Amino acid sequence: MPSKNSLKTYVKHGFYHIYNRGVEKRVIFEDQQDYKVFLSYLKEVLLPPDLNMQKITINLRGQSYEVLKAPLKNFNGEIDFVAYCLMSNHFHFLVRQKSEFSMQGFMRALMTRYSMYFNKKYDRVGSLFQGRYKAVLVNEETYLLHLSRYIHLNPSENYKDLTQAYSSYAEYLGIRNTLWIKPESILTYFNNAILPDFKKINSYKDFVENYNIDSSEVLGDLTLD
Repeated sequence: MPSKNSLKTYVKHGFYHIYNRGVEKRVIFEDQQDYKVFLSYLKEVLLPPDLNMQKITINLRGQSYEVLKAPLKNFNGEIDFVAYCLMSNHFHFLVRQKSEFSMQGFMRALMTRYSMYFNKKYDRVGSLFQGRYKAVLVNEETYLLHLSRYIHLNPSENYKDLTQAYSSYAEYLGIRNTLWIKPESILTYFNNAILPDFKKINSYKDFVENYNIDSSEVLGDLTLD
């Protein structure tokens, strides 16, 4: 029987909770460099290609040359990257795909590149992740908001200040501006008080840190099992 959310429903303009963890729940981010490399790969696939062109130096027959690094396949304009958090042995993304199968190519490029980096660095072979990534279509506004909260609260056991975690929470609070993170689709609900249940909440920060409902109970199967 397939694992939960391994069978995916692909919808144009759909919002998805994407997640995966290390095989046998192993650590997939051993140190700060690993987190930063993973984020650099996200930047590379999500920013316009002309902003991603980087030069590397190679040595050939005693001479040094600067060449353009071979880029990852680019998904700018195909994927809106709404929210994320990276934990030591798993990750959570909230994305919106523009075409029906953008998410497939995006995740394949990202996971393959990071697995190659990790295995080379730590001299290992084999799969790094626990099967294919899991993804679930989010088709209710309330679920969408609670999912963003669930993602940003994930690091709370390890970080007293959530803005210091490897997540998009600092972008949501305006502390940091990252071009490839798109929080507007979530923040608009709090700027305009669109949903009745959220009219008494003063801000997104108040929703994440002080709301008196456990988002994981609202989400049910949308969370990592």
